Amino acid sequence: MQRRTLIRHTLATATALLAGALATLPAAAQGSWPTAKVITYVVPFAPGGNTDTLARLIAPALASALGTQVVIDNKAGAGGSVGSAAAARAPADGFTILGGTISSHSINVSLYTNPIGYDPVKSFEPIAMLGSGPLVLAVPASSPYKTLNDVLAASKAKNGLTSASPGVGTSPHMAMELLAHQTGVKFTHVPYRGSGPAVQDLLGGQVDMMFDTALIVGPHIQSGRLRAIAVTSSKRLESMPDVPTIAEAGQRGFDMGSWQAVFAPAGTPKPVVDRLHAEIMKIVATPDVQARLKGFGMVPSTMTPAELGQYQKAEVAKWAEVIKAAGIKAE
Repeated sequence: MQRRTLIRHTLATATALLAGALATLPAAAQGSWPTAKVITYVVPFAPGGNTDTLARLIAPALASALGTQVVIDNKAGAGGSVGSAAAARAPADGFTILGGTISSHSINVSLYTNPIGYDPVKSFEPIAMLGSGPLVLAVPASSPYKTLNDVLAASKAKNGLTSASPGVGTSPHMAMELLAHQTGVKFTHVPYRGSGPAVQDLLGGQVDMMFDTALIVGPHIQSGRLRAIAVTSSKRLESMPDVPTIAEAGQRGFDMGSWQAVFAPAGTPKPVVDRLHAEIMKIVATPDVQARLKGFGMVPSTMTPAELGQYQKAEVAKWAEVIKAAGIKAE
């Protein structure tokens, strides 16, 4: 009798210990992810921008695929750093994902004088690259500059043509700095509070040139008020087949895109990352999302999480070199 009691007691103790151990594991590790718990999709920018718009395209389809809620949480500030830092601190349980960009996940770590609160590579698990949008170098239609060589020669002669951007550290600003770094030609950066006022001054001839997305400058190029000089990608834009790339125009190796991706906090279980990647890639492949990405002037991506991780590391190194050479700092 005592032996049976001891066996029952031992089994009960073992069962209790196993239940306790399982309770401490993330839901994903127990094979029950996703549960009814809400997935938070952090957007580190204000509503209305490309990152927010893409998140709102993806979230409903992702919720349907996973059988759970996906809610958008906008946490704007410091070029995407505030929201990214918050996401990096979230539990690595598969219930927080983040819309990361070229700014938040490659530029900011070298740009800001104060720590941004996360490591763009070590603090996250790469999930999916959504797409990359080349920028267009544009000048007013009345400008005498018709080619990239015209722009470079004039900037040398004038000790720096003025180049507008939506702000310090933005991708249009970085495109200008990358061109300066690779050619040794000086430009005078003129930052604005957004692309809208920058384009208005470009149209009015108050500034000489500007890099920005096809979504921003494309309509003015089509109307004949701006002239496209070159695009920053390694391939020509489908919507502007007659506009050469900067590499084609003589600057070999020049390749830049303003990219959008999805990340999770470091330590998120691989099965969860793989499932999220697979579902998001299915969504990106749908005609509606493909059309929206192309409408933003972006080229949809099929990168694996590992490929995104390698690409991001290369981007961090590239922009660190450019920012150091230009001596750019943001508070």
